[in-house]
Amino acid sequence: MADQSNNRPQTAEEREKQKKRLLRAERRVIRRARLRVWAAVFAFLLLLAAGGLIAGWIWLSTQSLPAAFISQTSYIYDSRGGVIDTLHAGGYRHSVELSEISPYLVQATLAIEDRRFFEHHGIDLRGLARAALVNLRSLSAKQGASTLTQQLARNLWLSHERTWSRKLQEAVYAAQLEMKYDKTEILTMYLNQIYYGHGAYGVEAAAERYFGKHASELSLAESAMLAGVPKGPRYYSPYRDMKNAKDRQRLVLNAMVEQGVITREEADAAFREPLNFRPLESDADDGYAPYFRDYVRMVAVEQLGIDERLIAEGGVRIYTTLDPDIQAAAEEAVKNGIPAGSEQQAALIAIDPRNGHIKAMVGGRDYNTNQYNRVFATTRQPGSSFKPFVYLTALENGMTPVTRFRSEPTVFTYDEGRKTYEPRNHNDHYVMDEIDMRTAIASSDNIYAVHTIMAVGPENVVATARRFGIDSPMQPVPSLALGTFPVSPFEMASAFGALAAGGVRHEPVAILRIEDRSGRVLYEAKPSAVQAASPAHAYVMTRLLESVFEPGGTAHRVSAAIKRPVAGKTGTTPYDAWLVGYTPELSAAVWVGYDKARTITQAEAHRAAPIFADFIERALAGVPPKMFPMPDGVVTVYIDPETGKLAGETCPQRRPETFIAGTEPVEYCDAHDAAGEEEPDSARADQEIRRSWWEDLKRWWLG
Repeated sequence: MADQSNNRPQTAEEREKQKKRLLRAERRVIRRARLRVWAAVFAFLLLLAAGGLIAGWIWLSTQSLPAAFISQTSYIYDSRGGVIDTLHAGGYRHSVELSEISPYLVQATLAIEDRRFFEHHGIDLRGLARAALVNLRSLSAKQGASTLTQQLARNLWLSHERTWSRKLQEAVYAAQLEMKYDKTEILTMYLNQIYYGHGAYGVEAAAERYFGKHASELSLAESAMLAGVPKGPRYYSPYRDMKNAKDRQRLVLNAMVEQGVITREEADAAFREPLNFRPLESDADDGYAPYFRDYVRMVAVEQLGIDERLIAEGGVRIYTTLDPDIQAAAEEAVKNGIPAGSEQQAALIAIDPRNGHIKAMVGGRDYNTNQYNRVFATTRQPGSSFKPFVYLTALENGMTPVTRFRSEPTVFTYDEGRKTYEPRNHNDHYVMDEIDMRTAIASSDNIYAVHTIMAVGPENVVATARRFGIDSPMQPVPSLALGTFPVSPFEMASAFGALAAGGVRHEPVAILRIEDRSGRVLYEAKPSAVQAASPAHAYVMTRLLESVFEPGGTAHRVSAAIKRPVAGKTGTTPYDAWLVGYTPELSAAVWVGYDKARTITQAEAHRAAPIFADFIERALAGVPPKMFPMPDGVVTVYIDPETGKLAGETCPQRRPETFIAGTEPVEYCDAHDAAGEEEPDSARADQEIRRSWWEDLKRWWLG
């Protein structure tokens, strides 16, 4: 009997399994078909890309490289359109063969700039990936990946603007360079083209400019120093910042060690080796205001992001705030203020308080000898010239010009009684009695200043100084009142300018506009101003600072030379002497001292004030004298200096004093009333005592 098991009907479970098997088989067929299609597409795209690369390669090889970048002279202009400086195109250049260049310099350059130079074809894909990874990790553009060939292409044919189109052109030109020249030729062109700062293009010019020798004679230490400069000639030049230059030299030497070019012992010895730099030749004859010119270039490159090569030879026009007459006055005042042959140095910076425009800058006595700009030195203690910020804080916290403290040797305790501070007055001179704020400012009484800072809180004085643009490090301690924390003349001139401008601080400005060779505006200044103090408080502070130039004031000896209203403050430390002051039109800081810590004599300390006075009168010779404008919110009354009360008819001395409205004294002095004398007519006394200081000055002014 036949087996009928094959004819039995399938169960539902068996039918489901068979269906799934069929679906799986169908999917395998579909996947294989898709894979065949994708493989065909990929092969086609690969062939297309290969064909494109071959065609592109062939096309590039048939193209001529463009003419090299045509250098044009750039100009820096003063506020009247006169040329301050011309930046000559091309600079100093002398081409040499690779065999005439020290192997150390070649190795150092490759180590720091392009370690895979002999392995890539103009674009280093591995370097690009490495840089992208580093930048992604740090979320910033810390590492670039331009090869030497790309840098050469950029220097020869392109601008330095940061755009994708420029980068693409750079890559194309780099590929063409690699097709037309061998590696040795490219390296030779690069080393003869790159900019090393101070007008030196190429290694031969750089070796001569920095060390007075041929490029073939450079030692390992010298080569590592030079190889680090092109990354940022203004930042890494040893003439401008030796610390940055040495740090960069160490980085180059370490890179050479990592690549096995030199040993660690050789690197350490090279880093310790003293370098004999050739005195930098000055191009001061090409223009004037050399310290200001350097500052303008620094601002353009480091703060505004303008490429240094574009400034050096790109035909740009830089329009600045410098006033030629005021600059000439500053240079003459510094020249006349210190005897010939003296090693003492000086700095002067002048700013228009009404807009922050830098009008003059003298960073030292002789730019040809030393290019260090002392206007920005942050190692100078301002001494008593810092006190206005203590007293302004006091005025803002309720003290007045007649607030009194005792001037006598005093030991101050602070930090919850754990520390003491014992200041001294100059020459140990003390009144041994109570004095008011005006007297303390005029005579620069240190005891009064420390009493004041203890009363208002050192941390509040720091906050006031910060509002006025003083960013140098300060600690909230009692000695802050005496200017023991260094600041720069630049900061002081700007801060005092805010007092002159009714409490409005304008950010200092040197560059108004930068245009490229086609007249396209690359940068235009946008005025920035903040209200650092109220107009009333600034005006009362100004009135107090005028006493420095009055009888009994520390600058009274030069008051006869200044024939206009002026306010300011002297400052003297064992090493520094200052006069920082202002008129309604000009704020200036003068510093004198020595570059290295060296005690100044009393005669040397007395040179700051005459320089200031000479400068102010020269600078404003054609400007009619103006009084500081009186704002709303202040009142002037006559007071008795001995008591600080309103002066009565019997007071032997009467002094006009300006107060924030509402803080002036209301009680009359009765300390000098004669026995049995009748009270003065109150209406007449009030009329006389409260007569306007403004009217009094006008009568004096008109003679």
